[in-house]
Amino acid sequence: MAAITTLIFSISLLMGTPEAETSFFDFTVTNIRGQEVSLDDYKGKVIMVVNTASLCGFTKQYNDLQELYDMYRDEGFVILGFPSNNFGNQEPGTDEEILEFCETNFNISFPLFSKVEVTGEQQDPLFAFLTASENPDFTGGINWNFEKFLLDRDGKLQHRFRTRENPLGENVQAAITRLMQK
Repeated sequence: MAAITTLIFSISLLMGTPEAETSFFDFTVTNIRGQEVSLDDYKGKVIMVVNTASLCGFTKQYNDLQELYDMYRDEGFVILGFPSNNFGNQEPGTDEEILEFCETNFNISFPLFSKVEVTGEQQDPLFAFLTASENPDFTGGINWNFEKFLLDRDGKLQHRFRTRENPLGENVQAAITRLMQK
């Protein structure tokens, strides 16, 4: 069913039908506690969307993401974490297990969402939208866990960073700072 939804979404994007989500803020997602959240709630914020995994060699980036969130959240910055089990079976747990892992091991306070497919035939429509969105860096599929999508206050994708790009690195922080100043 999710594959059909993704296909319909992709076709409607291409055809420009009114049903297509044309903005990041048009999407509704489920948080890790099972509640629906409109991404419109984040309008006016600089947003980083990250696909995460608990058993990945890059899981330590949770620490850096939390530090980044703590640095900028009072200025209108938010990180939205979407667990995914698409790469190497590195997120096999339930939403409840993922939440406990993140809170216990990394004291995560940024919003986490229900586990989704970020690639493949059952790709979540939000990630189909993000991976197809034009930006100065690159478009196309997600290669691994902890890829980062940076959106401006209007919900437009401005930058993408691959897994190896540290959230606290100069490139990421400079991009955030530029967007925060707009």
